[in-house]
Amino acid sequence: MGIEPFLFLGLLLAIALIVKNQSLIIAVAVLFILKLFGVDSKVFSFLQGKGINWGVTIITIAVLAPIASGDVGFKDLTAAFRSPYAWVALLSGIFVALLAKGGVTLLAEDPHITTALVLGTVLSVSLFKGVAVGPLIGAGIAYAAMKIIEMMNGFFVK
Repeated sequence: MGIEPFLFLGLLLAIALIVKNQSLIIAVAVLFILKLFGVDSKVFSFLQGKGINWGVTIITIAVLAPIASGDVGFKDLTAAFRSPYAWVALLSGIFVALLAKGGVTLLAEDPHITTALVLGTVLSVSLFKGVAVGPLIGAGIAYAAMKIIEMMNGFFVK
């Protein structure tokens, strides 16, 4: 079974407890328990492949809940577009969704990058009082930066 995954998860759990990151605590605890019970590696591969989509679905439900509850309706939508701040928010939402799309691509193509993203999130929360929004946006930003670097390399090499 190997001890390294337990040590790594234990370190992440300790850091999560120190910085009081509930999402990370729960995630590491679930994985630790699955590993402790000897769950097959196919399960971890399945979680890796499907987990991001499940998370996005849960976040989307949370974002749309005010519409379902009636707290936000068409009146609010039309009123919002009279404000320049609403247009900034609209464009920001589009930009962040596109970044997240790149993040999904990066995490699917290069899953080891998740470790660096989690570490960056933990450091931000613990040192700078940041908010842990998860590695998806970080991966999206990393993906965009990598694409820019690739384009610049292609531009300067010619």
